[in-house]
Amino acid sequence: MKRIALFLLTNLAVMLVLSTTASLLGLNKWMTSQGINFGGLLVFCALFGFGGAFISLLMSKPMAKWSTGARVIDGSEGSTEYWLVSTVANLASRAGIGMPEVAVYEGEPNAFATGASKNSALVAVSTGLLSAMERSQVEAVLAHEVGHVAENDMVTLTLIQGVVNTFVMFIARVVGYVIDRVILKNDEDAPGIGYTVSVIVLDILFGVLAAIIVATFSRHREFRADAKAAALMGNRQPMISALQTLAMMQDGGHSALPRNMQAFGIAGSGSLMALFATHPPLEKRIAALRSAGG
Repeated sequence: MKRIALFLLTNLAVMLVLSTTASLLGLNKWMTSQGINFGGLLVFCALFGFGGAFISLLMSKPMAKWSTGARVIDGSEGSTEYWLVSTVANLASRAGIGMPEVAVYEGEPNAFATGASKNSALVAVSTGLLSAMERSQVEAVLAHEVGHVAENDMVTLTLIQGVVNTFVMFIARVVGYVIDRVILKNDEDAPGIGYTVSVIVLDILFGVLAAIIVATFSRHREFRADAKAAALMGNRQPMISALQTLAMMQDGGHSALPRNMQAFGIAGSGSLMALFATHPPLEKRIAALRSAGG
């Protein structure tokens, strides 16, 4: 769960910085007292919207390491580390991707994968998961994360976020213009302070609402990654078993990952806000695997 929440927070921060900088530099030439140049505004929003999303993508791996304290391993540290690296290498070979970096971090049971491309990824697993699960279950979790990498989920997420960013910025600026000109009666050629403040507030508000779209994609990708894990292992039972173990841990009140990374891990968040949930309920994922063939 960690990966997506961190990506969303980073994206929102980048977008706010870019938006505020553009306003301070006076890059609002499409807005005058005569009206809005909608074409110019849309191009500007697309450039900044996709730019912010791709900056977030490029920052995803170092940010994930920093926020979790994950330490990259090469297998020489001990028998467990050797097994982890060997298992990820085997799964990556089966999936047809480059060898990801492998890392371990301190925390409750979870794992995540992130990175800018399928051949430059990071797969990380928590010490809690290693101690709580059998090796077949851990392998299934690793296969799930490798599945995310193989399906290029982060790049797809970035493209979706870029589209969402574009429309968030566009709508926020149109509404901000209306507030500035119609409600606050600014008749100067340049946008006033009412526009700047409105845009910042609306960027945040619409950005939060747009997260529903990204969360919906995230929920669908979990089912795909579960199925990919079963295919990579040639057996769906280890993945089912791993999800059952995670479900029991959740019932016990465990919180597997820091809040800012919850959308990137194997386990779901237990959030009551279903529209914003990045993971489907574990029981639905188990049911989907059981109903699948193979």
